Amino acid sequence: MINLPPAELVAYIAGLMFDRHLTDIAGGNVSARQGETVYLTPRFAGQRWHWKLAPEDIVSGPLEGDELVKHPSFSREGLSHLAIYRAFPEVTGVIHAHAPNVLPFCAMVRPIEPVLEGVKKYGVLPYHDPAPPYSQQQADSIVANLRGKEELLKSAAAAVLMPRHGIIIAGKDLFAAIDALERIDVNARCIIAAKILAA
Repeated sequence: MINLPPAELVAYIAGLMFDRHLTDIAGGNVSARQGETVYLTPRFAGQRWHWKLAPEDIVSGPLEGDELVKHPSFSREGLSHLAIYRAFPEVTGVIHAHAPNVLPFCAMVRPIEPVLEGVKKYGVLPYHDPAPPYSQQQADSIVANLRGKEELLKSAAAAVLMPRHGIIIAGKDLFAAIDALERIDVNARCIIAAKILAA
């Protein structure tokens, strides 16, 4: 496994996510927690940086309090990342992505069922309740949908779909999170392809 300091790791995973076409220029974000410090990709990481981030571009601050939230480059989905870390100490990596094969399901607010062996552990992915984008209400609903999945979070990752938006994944670390993201996106592609083949 690649062993990098947290800021370097976040920048690396963010670039890998984009290079593997698991998100778009329009959005997404990546974070890691080490102890009581959170490291988060900056606002508009795709649009302004095209996901070519250096460690010094990564925003960092304490998990508790609002110092990180007040940072001018705090990511718009940052509240959801912080809520996950505060609720689940076993989580040390979070990814929000606009995965291309997941987005059609999000657009129609349809469930993604596991059709491949490698994604069975994630189960049918839930949607968070309707909430204003980037809000604490959205963050709280994401956390509510991850409740009961603590054992999965300790060993791998768990995901929540965001209506008409994308996907957010909490992992034991960022490697587990990006692994889950790609597996879920491939699973979604297989569902779409199966519908075409059956037509």
